[in-house]
Amino acid sequence: MTPASKVNRETFWSSLDPAARDTLARGGRNRRYRKGDHLCLQGEPPDQVLILQKGWAKICVGDSEGRERVIAVRGPGELIGETGLITESPRTATVTALHQLIALVVPRQRFRSFLNDHPDAWPKVYQTLSRRLAQSDERILSLGSHVGAGRLALFLLRLAEQSGLPEPDGGIGLPPLSQTELGSCVDVSRETVARAMRDWREQGFIRSGWRQTVLLDPEGLRKHARKFMI
Repeated sequence: MTPASKVNRETFWSSLDPAARDTLARGGRNRRYRKGDHLCLQGEPPDQVLILQKGWAKICVGDSEGRERVIAVRGPGELIGETGLITESPRTATVTALHQLIALVVPRQRFRSFLNDHPDAWPKVYQTLSRRLAQSDERILSLGSHVGAGRLALFLLRLAEQSGLPEPDGGIGLPPLSQTELGSCVDVSRETVARAMRDWREQGFIRSGWRQTVLLDPEGLRKHARKFMI
């Protein structure tokens, strides 16, 4: 995993040609969200799609007891709301800004018109869906194959591969998730996350602070995760 590979990682937005990006931008509007703002809510009609331009958002689902679980994060260039675009069913998750971000907001009918006028963009939507289904399968597999700290290690590695960015001082910077949010992603307590992160800092696998995690030694952490296999 090299810094160059992080810079060149393809997203929905980057996969479009400049003319298509310009057309899509004219069909929507850039909107700023503050930390904690909802970009969309679970259960609401899918009346728009969003493309993150700057910043990070978390994807959460609520259970029958009112608890919220983080199931994924989305970063710059990524498409949000593609499922509702195809199924026309209510939103399956709530999307919340992790910090100040900017998103291009496009009404659903305008996005459909864009796809009709740019048919080469349809496969990119389906590739996004396919990639996210694969990520969901990986998450489910890790829940059944590793105990707590091992699941967290694998999640950090996946996050680095899918969303990491090179840090000026070395390492791969991850999205700004809190320890509680990281625990929710892999179904472990905040205390388990805190202990694991402390141990991994001491072993040189990561560097971390408040809502900041930098992966320093991916292969070392990957080997370490094998100790937690069931």
